[in-house]
Amino acid sequence: MHVDTGSHYRAVTLACLQAGIGPEEDLTGFLSGLELGTVIEGNSACICLNGEKIDPASLRSEAVNKNVSPFAAVPEVREKVKFYQRAQAEIAQKESFTGLIMEGRDIGSVIFPNADLKIYLIADEATRSARRKDEGQSDTIAERDKIDSSRKTAPLKQPEGSIAINTGNFTLKEVIAQVVDLYKGNLSN
Repeated sequence: MHVDTGSHYRAVTLACLQAGIGPEEDLTGFLSGLELGTVIEGNSACICLNGEKIDPASLRSEAVNKNVSPFAAVPEVREKVKFYQRAQAEIAQKESFTGLIMEGRDIGSVIFPNADLKIYLIADEATRSARRKDEGQSDTIAERDKIDSSRKTAPLKQPEGSIAINTGNFTLKEVIAQVVDLYKGNLSN
């Protein structure tokens, strides 16, 4: 089962913005009433808020792109999302998936630090900005990286025991081939 954990923080950010709540406010009450759920679409787990599936385009809006890092830096948000993300392993098992692939900035360091295989994908700012532009999105990558790297709770860093792949040096197909080779090598160990 594939899980895009960035969509989880984006969904919480979207919900807060729609409620008119900023990241500097006390989010405890709001978050306690926010139900995070999962719906399976093909091989992917998609987040739902209070039983409602979210339009994926709204998760990549300019407002969400601009605000996701400040909200993701809030310890209460990280704690709520952490428990939801860890529950994805149980959902994958319940839905009879043979494994779980989670992509996100703290999966190998905070969510599943004992994962069998941890791959850390990197690319320079210019490459990542060009990719966002090609996807029709605008994003403040350098600003987000600075916030994510300096937050007190779960700062962005390469997880211990992970294997780094600089994706800026390869095509998507080449990166996928490297990941598959690492996975196959991990199975034989």
